[in-house]
Amino acid sequence: MAVSQRGIKQEILTLLGQAEIEDVFSALAGYPPEKLLNPLFSAICSGSEKTKWNAVSAMGATVARLADQDMEAARIVMRRFMWSLNDESGGIGWGTPEAMAECLACHSGLAQEYTKILVSFMREDGFYLELPTLQRGLMWGIGRLAQVHPDLLRNWQAPRYLLAYLDSEDPIVRALAARALGHLRAIEATAKIKQCSADTTEFSLYAKHNLTSVTAGQLIREALGALAPFLE
Repeated sequence: MAVSQRGIKQEILTLLGQAEIEDVFSALAGYPPEKLLNPLFSAICSGSEKTKWNAVSAMGATVARLADQDMEAARIVMRRFMWSLNDESGGIGWGTPEAMAECLACHSGLAQEYTKILVSFMREDGFYLELPTLQRGLMWGIGRLAQVHPDLLRNWQAPRYLLAYLDSEDPIVRALAARALGHLRAIEATAKIKQCSADTTEFSLYAKHNLTSVTAGQLIREALGALAPFLE
């Protein structure tokens, strides 16, 4: 007997909350990608870090698979991300910048089309995100995409817009902005990154499918280390 959509959603949410990411990928590969979208949209805003980040990674893999078989269907997902971050949506869009960036990191065609939109979320003359928690997600997302498509981000002047976030009152936003600038080899940001306080604020960083505890100051030092070889 076929499992209902509600049953699929519960299966996926349980999987995301309990399994390691490789097992998540393996299990989700057995579902048509379009069946996974609603459960994943629910999960990216979860209060559980494990559920949320497993969902972000799974969303990237799922939407990449969807784009390979139906690019227009993947574009609809991108528009859904954009809508969820729009004031008129009535929601807040927790987890959306991270998930959108992961999709772009996983599919070069989507990155070509939507990197400029991701960058526009940093711009006060664009689709600017005001909430610091959303800005944290955006800074993480820019950093994630910078590891895969740095040239696209440079093409849309991402380093220029990232600089303003080094002045944020939120130490996590500052640290994640510095990290992204390090990935982008934005040597012009070096002096300003050095001015950031070596804050001891501790938080969880998701990288390479793992959550690790870091401090804001640690990420700032790592960013400076990443830029050092490119300084004359």
